[in-house]
Amino acid sequence: MRRWFGLFFLALAFGFLIWGQTVLRDRLTGIPFLAYWFFCFLFTIAAIITALLDMRATRKRARHEQEELIQRTLDEIDRESHDKPDH
Repeated sequence: MRRWFGLFFLALAFGFLIWGQTVLRDRLTGIPFLAYWFFCFLFTIAAIITALLDMRATRKRARHEQEELIQRTLDEIDRESHDKPDH
């Protein structure tokens, strides 16, 4: 879901950029100009924050999976050492 939000915010920022540089270029002046580019900036920041949150969640999940793999490997080694007959 985070990636969809990130894509949504990025698409909005990109749309604002394109419209602001083409269709609305001559129409935006004064306060509307500032408000328009402020919202474009907010959507860009929202996309960046969403990407950082997604990166943190991905790292956390990868770390958890790595710890799980190490634990399973150690358990398997321990089980194999107990199953071996002593010579």
